[in-house]
Amino acid sequence: MLDQGAPPHNRRATAPASPGVAARLMRRKPVERLVAEGGQGEGGTLRRSLGLWQLTMISIGATLGTGIFVVLGEAVPKAGPAVTLSFVIAGLTALFSALSYAELAGTIPVSGSSYSYAYATMGELIAWICGWCLVLEYGVSVAAVAVGWGEYLNELLDGTIGVTIPDALSAPPGDGGVFNLPALIVVLLAMAFLLGGARESARANTVMVCVKIAALVLFCAIGLQGFRSGNYENFMPLGMTGVSAAGATLFFSYIGFDAASTAGEEAKDAQRDLPRAIMLSLVIVTALYVLVAAVAVGAKPWRRFNDSEAALAQIMRDVTGESFWGTLLAACAVIAIASVVLTVLYGQTRILFAMSRDGLVPKVFAKVHPKTGAPRANTVIVSLFCGVLAAAIPLGQLADATSIGTLFAFALVNIAVVVLRRTRPDMARTFRVPLSPVLPALGFAFCVWMMGSLSAVTWVVFGVWMAVGLVFYFVYGYRRSRLATPAPSEK
Repeated sequence: MLDQGAPPHNRRATAPASPGVAARLMRRKPVERLVAEGGQGEGGTLRRSLGLWQLTMISIGATLGTGIFVVLGEAVPKAGPAVTLSFVIAGLTALFSALSYAELAGTIPVSGSSYSYAYATMGELIAWICGWCLVLEYGVSVAAVAVGWGEYLNELLDGTIGVTIPDALSAPPGDGGVFNLPALIVVLLAMAFLLGGARESARANTVMVCVKIAALVLFCAIGLQGFRSGNYENFMPLGMTGVSAAGATLFFSYIGFDAASTAGEEAKDAQRDLPRAIMLSLVIVTALYVLVAAVAVGAKPWRRFNDSEAALAQIMRDVTGESFWGTLLAACAVIAIASVVLTVLYGQTRILFAMSRDGLVPKVFAKVHPKTGAPRANTVIVSLFCGVLAAAIPLGQLADATSIGTLFAFALVNIAVVVLRRTRPDMARTFRVPLSPVLPALGFAFCVWMMGSLSAVTWVVFGVWMAVGLVFYFVYGYRRSRLATPAPSEK
């Protein structure tokens, strides 16, 4: 027992030593605390209004359309007819990670997605790195899809009223333009829906997803009329290197189930519905991707894709010899791609909401409007950032940057599910990854392999992005983390 008469300096010497830097970087947030804080924000709470149907539609909405409507023209020149194999490889990679996501989403049903999973299993620094990758994944994905939306808008305008938006206002610098105005407009439209709340946004997304699926089914029906088996001769002209490179570019098309996991704090029964929504949406999306890609390459020689960002509408026009069908598909694509922007933007805001609640980013991102239950300031800031990014950067660079951020985050999730199995085997799990740790290990290996297929420029961009993120963490988040400085009620 401490001698009450001992000199003050002796009493101080017996006080517990503060944790060192390494211990602070490895501090983990208890799962129970993560779940208990679910929905809590600054000034209000998120509303639990989403069921299995809405969650599945969010997942499909964020996924279906991105790779087919937008990036197919970028991927086919890299892989040739084997682009269908690229979709399969990307889908398998997504499947392994989706299994891990499904288990963790049912166990830790919170808005932070893989950021929160990493926080509970691998510590704060790894969680920050994962969250920073998600900011790259979601923010850049919104911008990439918005660029493709502008291409289809021009197709629609040309087919209906015979005019198009001038290149100066419909393409970014480097692609012959000055400012991509349509890309900015679609992001602002999505922002307007999100400001109304999660339920209203989910309703709008469901309508757009139905239009999207109908459009792709229509494309397959018409595209089969122009199918030529000769277009599949020399199936893999650029070898497996081209297939993996195209797969890496296409992988960002599979982030929809990740967006569903960000709805954990707004789901009515997150532990039951999130795993189901994740797996169901991935199966539907992968099947449609492969089918549409197979029809597209069969209807048009792969060398004639020429990086077109409105490839499907052009194929329908070429097959039928009429502008009507291409115009109709362009109209559907304008609606369909808008749903991707809406749901991915939703996911980005919820990731930042969780990081803000933990003190790692400014509090403004966790402020919730009491009437709508939506993080309004968060939504406006993120939308403006993504809109400007979409207006200023070409599509190909955006897609690859999104892929590397996605793959890195998914790799961490595959590690997290194994770590949580070992550290908390007693936790109730509504879904369990079969053959663990074999399948999570395969998911991790596939992610690393596909990251290695990306260009050196993409790696440089990723390195710079991570360096900026680490600087921000040590300057801001390291000291302001709620685990380092708990609120008075937690002391």
